Amino acid sequence: MTVPPYSSTLTGWREWVSLPDIGVPWVKAKIDTGAQTSALHATGIEEFEQDGAPWVRFRAHPWQRADSDEVCVELPIHDRRIVRSSSGHAQERPVVLMHIGLVGREIEAEVTLTDRDEMVFRMLIGREALRRDFLVDSSASFLGGRPPRRIRRRNRGRD
Repeated sequence: MTVPPYSSTLTGWREWVSLPDIGVPWVKAKIDTGAQTSALHATGIEEFEQDGAPWVRFRAHPWQRADSDEVCVELPIHDRRIVRSSSGHAQERPVVLMHIGLVGREIEAEVTLTDRDEMVFRMLIGREALRRDFLVDSSASFLGGRPPRRIRRRNRGRD
């Protein structure tokens, strides 16, 4: 019996991704197979109720070294999770559903919201998102391409 070739989308250990649901065309993300759920840097996280359902309001900051182009977002809360950081600190976080553009594909993923200001990457892409036929090449970066130079300069805080 012949086994058909397995077709996966190859991703590097870091990629530029888009978040079309919230109007963020570019954010640099770390592909993190050690994390179950994806995480996004968010500030001003505020939970509220809308039509009897739990929602969250927050500000997303796509740039690593600047607060320019922050996006104010309101989304329904999909879940809440206790997430343990690599340092062992446990934190309950709201989880939202978001579409992520990754290496030419768009997937819906669960994303936790947390302050990642001290982290190098504003977003992590975790295993839950990667199980949709992504294969990680830990020696590669930006297999999905890079934004124009002016965007990369803004990410480094050089407007």
